[in-house]
Amino acid sequence: MSQSEISAPNPASAKGGGGHSTTKTALAVGAIGIVFGDIGTSPLYAFRETFLGEHSLAIDKLHIYGVVSLIFWSMTLIVSLQYVTILMRADNKGQGGTLALVAMLTHHLGGSRYAWITLILGVFATALFYGDSMITPAISVLSAVEGLTVVNPRLEPLVIPIALALLIFLFVIQRRGTAKVGALFAPVMIVYFVTIAVLGVVHIFENPLILQALNPWYAVQFFLADGYIAFLALGSVVLAVTGSEALYSDMGHFGRGPMRLSWFGFVMPCLLLNYFGQGAMIASLEPSQTATAMQSPFFVMAPEQLRLPLVLLATAATFIASQAVISGAFSVTHQAIQLGLVPRLSTEHTSASASGQIYIPFVNSALMVSVILLVLMFENSSNLASAYGIAVTGAMFIDTLLMGVLLFTVWKWRWWLALPVVLLFIFVDGAYFTANLPKVPDGGWFPLIVGLIAFTLLTTWARGRKLMRDRMSEVALPMEIFAKSAKNSATRVPGTAIFMASSNAGVPAALLHNIKHNKVLHERVVILTVQIAEVPYVDPAARCEYHDLGDGFYRAVLHYGFMEETDVPTGLKCLSRCGGEFDMMQTSFFLSRQTLLPSKRPGMPIWREKLFAWMLRNSATAMDFFKLPTNRVVELGSQVEI
Repeated sequence: MSQSEISAPNPASAKGGGGHSTTKTALAVGAIGIVFGDIGTSPLYAFRETFLGEHSLAIDKLHIYGVVSLIFWSMTLIVSLQYVTILMRADNKGQGGTLALVAMLTHHLGGSRYAWITLILGVFATALFYGDSMITPAISVLSAVEGLTVVNPRLEPLVIPIALALLIFLFVIQRRGTAKVGALFAPVMIVYFVTIAVLGVVHIFENPLILQALNPWYAVQFFLADGYIAFLALGSVVLAVTGSEALYSDMGHFGRGPMRLSWFGFVMPCLLLNYFGQGAMIASLEPSQTATAMQSPFFVMAPEQLRLPLVLLATAATFIASQAVISGAFSVTHQAIQLGLVPRLSTEHTSASASGQIYIPFVNSALMVSVILLVLMFENSSNLASAYGIAVTGAMFIDTLLMGVLLFTVWKWRWWLALPVVLLFIFVDGAYFTANLPKVPDGGWFPLIVGLIAFTLLTTWARGRKLMRDRMSEVALPMEIFAKSAKNSATRVPGTAIFMASSNAGVPAALLHNIKHNKVLHERVVILTVQIAEVPYVDPAARCEYHDLGDGFYRAVLHYGFMEETDVPTGLKCLSRCGGEFDMMQTSFFLSRQTLLPSKRPGMPIWREKLFAWMLRNSATAMDFFKLPTNRVVELGSQVEI
């Protein structure tokens, strides 16, 4: 599951006008370079891993045709039907992805228990995504660099050092942004897809009987002959569809139409041609040659003199795939912060023109350390494949459950139509997830541990924030009463004071402390709340809301979507009616920093209270998060029991 934030044209521009088809084509080309890197590099290892490992399969016609048939029908059912055809229709104001879908479903379900269950599923899918975003760069780059051993076996000792150097370089350049590199992504990926398609076609012409694998009966025969072993092989077959969720997640950057055009018109045919080509090549080899060729069938497909260029091209493709996943981690984290699931983290914008291009130093560093450890621990892509499937299939299965909620509650399909569709994908995705469970001792434990840690952090933060807001609201003084009593009890001084408040009711703690200790009030006092809606973007016309409380007191609200940047100084420009224009040199921002105290009625276990307190201490300040001018901010402390 990935969400890349690399610059892309606005899909909305593809609507209407004489240049509609041209714009749609341009968006489709851009999507090839940014979205399809993950699933596009799966031929490097997916076919191979199905035959290798603890569930080793005999390399004969029955198994080759059966595996190729499974790959074809998995790609058709999961990617083409579930994600591209059905889920791409489920957009939250144009945005896709698990968090966007969850925000839409919870808004529709209101405060029911089903909304809570939906939110938990979405949080867990997000948690699994972080495991996926660690494994994808490691397995992709390793599998490409391992192609050097096909060119020259003596280069094997250099595989890990080269892979580590490439990965470290990839994380180091994140701070510089991806706009310039992104311009090269589409041409490189187009060359890559055309190359793997041509290699596949060459071998299909040499052994056209492989096309019989289009018949699902070969997949059925595979299961009838091998039973449990065939079931375990599903855990590797699913590697062919990794990155499916990226198609849905990145829909907002390119639009539903261009994404479908890219997939059905170019990417899917290229991938299938390569998989069928790998099967055709292995099936045509002598039995004595198959074992060696199966160690790296993707690179063996190429003539010997072209293998080194293919290694370089594949390495570039995996570099691009890894970039998209890393950018996706930044994007998902940003959405989770806005939705209140993650503490505020320092976020840098790497482009003045593309708001989606962000860089989160903490996430980048955590991913880099994790990826380096993964490469050193697992040492090769085959070992990493055991860890890969759990995160991917877990997220896919959750997406299926959310799709069921969508069909029944939002789209309101008739039960006799919705039930078979949901049961089909529960069966398919459930089978893939179950087939990966035996991998847990061999590496599948890694994404599960990462997911469990991330899930604990996300739910602890969400629960702690709710408790803290509830405790503060219990003792909050109504603003109307405070305004009447304070107007004559404090000296009024020139200028504007803006008190940031998490709730749009009651008096902020910073305002109470200011009047208690400083005994002054500014001529204009604004209680400002920033509210994040459960939609990606808010109509600029509905950005601002304000109420005149009299005597120079105002209560204002700035509304943002969970994909937007919360830039308060810019947002204040629409509040000119709130007592006049805001001059930043005459405006002071007052923030309250809470210190947590043990409560006689704790709202959650003590270990979670301590964890929440640690997260609160280490979160980015509201000054950075809201883009407040550093020389106009005053912080006042307060204590809260949770």
